[in-house]
Amino acid sequence: MIYENAPAKINLTLDTLYKRDDGYHEVEMIMTTVDLNDRLTLEKRHDKKIILKVEHRYVPTDHRNLAYKAAKLMMDRYQLEQGVTITLDKTIPIAAGLAGGSSDAAATFRGMNRLFELDLSLETLSELAAEIGSDIPFCVYGKTALCTGRGEKLQALPKPPAAWVVLAKPDISVSTGDVYGALRIEEHAEQIPTEDCIRALEEGDYQLLVNSLGNCLEDVTIKMHPIIQTLKETMQKAGIDATMMSGSGPTVYGLASKERQAKSVVNALKGCCKEVYMVRLLG
Repeated sequence: MIYENAPAKINLTLDTLYKRDDGYHEVEMIMTTVDLNDRLTLEKRHDKKIILKVEHRYVPTDHRNLAYKAAKLMMDRYQLEQGVTITLDKTIPIAAGLAGGSSDAAATFRGMNRLFELDLSLETLSELAAEIGSDIPFCVYGKTALCTGRGEKLQALPKPPAAWVVLAKPDISVSTGDVYGALRIEEHAEQIPTEDCIRALEEGDYQLLVNSLGNCLEDVTIKMHPIIQTLKETMQKAGIDATMMSGSGPTVYGLASKERQAKSVVNALKGCCKEVYMVRLLG
């Protein structure tokens, strides 16, 4: 029996450079992990089935689930003669811009590698992961990285300075495809301060970090779902150091240097958002 944690991620920056010939967008983004985890247990089976157990009515347990896809790819690629039962304990909100599904898949790759004693490197697992999802290679490694290409090309970065993170996930679902479909790169005037963010991480400069958050998708998603702007303004009025949408949304996060500051923001959000989490940066 193998146990794996699957931490959520947030985007410190997200910039879209151009539309690629393959239909994807060329991105440049800095992602880091936070202390909000799904947990997976993996056990060998005597047959060749993949059984995914999860007590969440909105999470599929078949080929639509990225963890299932990861297990299937590992079994097919390495001709495994036994199946696997994966028990998934969900804590990360779904369809939230926090890469919960991608992190579950990454944990499955790592867990299958250990369970079947394949002795594959993280680099090999990351290459496999890129076949089924753009965020999964980052999640295989975790920590903090500059992600380019579709998001699958990684450059490791230092972990962020210690900070509290308040996550607020409104009761809406956002389609990443719809957000990217509505994005007009030529109309996007805001400069995403990726280089400043890298310098903040390299120097361990918290103030520079909070001044260098940026997400080119934020305005697009806010036009579709104004509640995101409401959450950002609520956090700002409650004294958060900086606030930004993660990924294509809808989760909004805020960074706070002090615990009491983060608790004050959590209290301010109670009237307008049910899913609120106060966690630490991992990175």
